[in-house]
Amino acid sequence: MPLKSTSSRYGTVAIGLHWVTAILIVALLALGLNAADAETDALRRTLLIPHIGLGLLVFALTLFRIGWWVLADKKPAPLASVPALQNHLATAVHVLSYAAILALAASGIATNVMAGVIDALSTGAPIPAMDGVPPRAAHGLLARLFMVLLVLHIGAALYHQFFLRDSLLARMGIGKLKD
Repeated sequence: MPLKSTSSRYGTVAIGLHWVTAILIVALLALGLNAADAETDALRRTLLIPHIGLGLLVFALTLFRIGWWVLADKKPAPLASVPALQNHLATAVHVLSYAAILALAASGIATNVMAGVIDALSTGAPIPAMDGVPPRAAHGLLARLFMVLLVLHIGAALYHQFFLRDSLLARMGIGKLKD
């Protein structure tokens, strides 16, 4: 499989970035939701350290992915069997997903800096309360918005795979393309 996308399939770089980012996002959501509900400082610290690290990694991968599309690669052509409105909706979900990831990273960084979380993690001091920090509310709201986008994205992929059977997932490295 070539590094760059073809007219019918995403390239190795795009596929790898997609699936690595997807796995990291699932981990981020689990860590973040559990950190928000953690009852002890030790548990919150245990969950926040990988959440922050993975969040920064997803941020970097997303910037790289956007740069890859803009500078080096082009997406495959839309499937001819998909109505134009569905293609526009898919594009909107993708753009909103990228925007949400970038905004989540920005609000997460701002929350950690403004609340003093980074200082607490580096000195061993108790993790300060973050609920009163304005970017924290945005971070939580964005996370929930992103989960809705994620459900739409996964639902659409499953719809294509199991109902339309149009090889959409094969474009992302799962299965064989139809001839």
